[in-house]
Amino acid sequence: MKSVRVFLLYSVLLFTIISCSSGKELQLGESKLYKWLLSQPDLTVKKLESNEMFSEVYEIFIEQPIDHFNPSSPKFKQQFFLSHKDEKLPMIAELDGYSVNNRPNELSRLLNCNQIIVEHRYFGESVPVPFDWKYLDIKQAAADHHRIIEKLKEFYKDKWITTGISKGGSTVIFHRRFYTDDVDATVAYVAPINRSPEDQRVYEWLKNVSTEECRNKVRDFQKLILRKRDIFYPMFLQNAEKDSLTYNIVGSEKAFEYSVLEYSFAYWQWSDGDCSKIPDSTNSNEEIFEHFKKNSGVDYFSDKDITSIYPFFYQCYTEYGYYGYDVEPFKDYLKYADGHTPFFIPDNLQLTFDPEPMKDVSYWVENEGNNFIFIYGGNDPWTSTGVCLTGKTNSLKMILPNGSHRTRIKSFPPKDRELIYRKLEDWLDIRIKR
Repeated sequence: MKSVRVFLLYSVLLFTIISCSSGKELQLGESKLYKWLLSQPDLTVKKLESNEMFSEVYEIFIEQPIDHFNPSSPKFKQQFFLSHKDEKLPMIAELDGYSVNNRPNELSRLLNCNQIIVEHRYFGESVPVPFDWKYLDIKQAAADHHRIIEKLKEFYKDKWITTGISKGGSTVIFHRRFYTDDVDATVAYVAPINRSPEDQRVYEWLKNVSTEECRNKVRDFQKLILRKRDIFYPMFLQNAEKDSLTYNIVGSEKAFEYSVLEYSFAYWQWSDGDCSKIPDSTNSNEEIFEHFKKNSGVDYFSDKDITSIYPFFYQCYTEYGYYGYDVEPFKDYLKYADGHTPFFIPDNLQLTFDPEPMKDVSYWVENEGNNFIFIYGGNDPWTSTGVCLTGKTNSLKMILPNGSHRTRIKSFPPKDRELIYRKLEDWLDIRIKR
């Protein structure tokens, strides 16, 4: 009889375990975090391989309203990645401006803590259905990020830090503007706040960046490509065929000219600033074109690249702003390009730019935005439209001389890094390992 009772008790226990795990993949020995994630009805969770830095890694989709300000709004699923070390450690929330993949970021390495990487609405796997452009704005995106942070704060109760790079850097500023107290600090890398679809500050920046000698080398290289159009345009077409690039949206020869115009912006955005590497007429045509291809917009004006980031361009021409091109130095060589970029606007939409959101964000971050660290590169054209601090906040802006769009905290010399570390330590009540 005793053995029968034991068997029945075991059977009931086994049935209970199986019943509780049904549909949730829950098994004995699963972590506290995994159990908590699976208990959240608005999360879809997939466990990924852990790595040497994080003991648990998850791909997660959270159900979000398409319109956060309409209770009856349809929902969509937004992707983010969660990489876990310890629930008692801080959480870095990287808010990207585009689609995402998972990898450790600079701050999670620096602080040795947890991180999430959040995909922006309308990008990658996070596209609403039904699709309606009007819900792609900075307030809706900020509400997405607020809801994710609010949700995960139920589990991670230590300090929270947001971070982002480029458009992601702007995105973390927008989030803090509307949800100021969501996090304890923010590190925004190379983040522009543009004032119009053709922000004039970019033109002035390119006229004064680096040295006159280097600016002249950049401009002379652009003129060289245009002057020898009969050589380099056929090479441009050959490259398009080799790399399966098409230019139906812009037009092939027009795309060629815009690639030349883009060269100055792209060169200063990404290069190390050593203009001695720029070819001239003494180099072979192959060397010249290879440099042009590597440092210009040969891919940027292709159909594939334009359509892949249509949501970015939609934001540029409605709220976020962008830049155009100064054609005056090249007017004797151009046949099609006028410096304006309406071909980036998706689906032939008739868009109107509203300057008020960026004015509001700029005023707020300059006068009220505390606990920010802004990182910029001294040669990067996006620095021209970066945050301007007024001294009314405790925030810190660091510009690396000759730095590019790749500038990070680790790029700075030890003395400057120490200043950044001390700010973070004060705000977060932590100790950063030197």
